[in-house]
Amino acid sequence: MASQDWFDKDFYKILGVSKDVPADELKKVYRKLARKYHPDSNSGNAGAEAKFKEVSEAYSVLSDAAQRKEYDQVRAMGGGARFTAGGQGQQGGFNDAFSGMFGGGQAGGGRGQNYSFQQGGFDDPFGGLFGGGGRGQSNFGRSSGGFQGFGGPAKGQDMVSAVTVDFMEAVHGETITLQTGEGRTVKVKIPAGVADNQKIRLRGKGYPSQDGGEPGDIVLTVTVGKHAVFEREGINLRVFVPITFVEAALGATIEVPTVDGEQVKLKVAAGTPSGRVLRVKGRGIHTPKGDGDLLAVVQVAVPSHLDADAREALEKFAALAPTENPRADMLAKARR
Repeated sequence: MASQDWFDKDFYKILGVSKDVPADELKKVYRKLARKYHPDSNSGNAGAEAKFKEVSEAYSVLSDAAQRKEYDQVRAMGGGARFTAGGQGQQGGFNDAFSGMFGGGQAGGGRGQNYSFQQGGFDDPFGGLFGGGGRGQSNFGRSSGGFQGFGGPAKGQDMVSAVTVDFMEAVHGETITLQTGEGRTVKVKIPAGVADNQKIRLRGKGYPSQDGGEPGDIVLTVTVGKHAVFEREGINLRVFVPITFVEAALGATIEVPTVDGEQVKLKVAAGTPSGRVLRVKGRGIHTPKGDGDLLAVVQVAVPSHLDADAREALEKFAALAPTENPRADMLAKARR
C-alpha cells in the first residue's frame, strides 16, 4: 500500500484497538475478527469478504514493527489531511515529500498487498478450522487450499483419509499403522468405543507449513465393520438370544455372551414372550464418559423337525393347554 493511502485509513479503528495496543493483544483481536469475517464462514457474502480484506490489510501493517512505526509517523505528520501525489516530473507532491524518509520501495513508496482467491476455499492461519473437502492422494488426501494468512506463518494443510477397523477393534481400541501418500508411516491409536463415521484428529501429523508455521493435522474418518452377534446402539449393545419353547414357557437361566469375552447368566421368567428385552447393566460399550448396557432380545426358537414321540407329546400338551385365541385382542382392535 502506498504511504499516501494511509492518511485515509485508520487501521486502529478498523481493528477496534487503541494506538498503544501490544502485539499479543493485537493478534488476538485480529484472529477473532478474521474468524468472524472469513470467506469460508460467509459464503457469498461480499460485505464480509470486503471486511476480511480490510481487517487483514490493517493487521498486516500494524503487526509489522517497521511498518507500524512508518504508519504512525505518516499519520502524525499528515494530521489526517489528504495530499495529491505529484505526477511524473512534478515537484512537491506527497511521494516526493516522504519517499526519502521512508525508503521508497514500489512506485508510490509503499508495500503492496495481493489477495488471491483459489478454488475450494482460503489458505489461512487457522489451519483446518474452516474445514473443506479433500483431494485424493494415495491413502491420504490434502485439505482444500485457501487464503494465505496475515501476521504470521500459516499452518500446514491437513491430511484427510478414511480407515476401516473391525467391530472388536472399535470396542476395545487398537493401535494401527498407516502410510501416507508421501511414504511416511504413522501410528494411530483408535480409542476404545470409537463409533462408525467418527472422526479422529492427530494434531501436527499432517503436511508441513510452507512458511515455518506449525504442521497440519491428520483427520481420519473411521468405518466400523459389522459383527456376527452384536449390534451397536449408541453405547449400548444389542444381542438376539434364542430360547426354546420350554424355556420360555417354564422359565430358565441362560448364558449370554458379552464383548469382554465372558458370559453372563440371565434369568428368563416363566411365560416370557418372544421379543422381550433383558437388560444387563454396564456390559455394553465402555467409553470415558460411561458404560453402556447389554440388551438381550429373547427370541423363541421353534423346532423345525419333531420325531414321533415329540409330536405325540406336543399333541397331548395342545389338548391340555388353554383354549383362548392369542390373536383375539389383535383382531378386535383391527375392527375398531
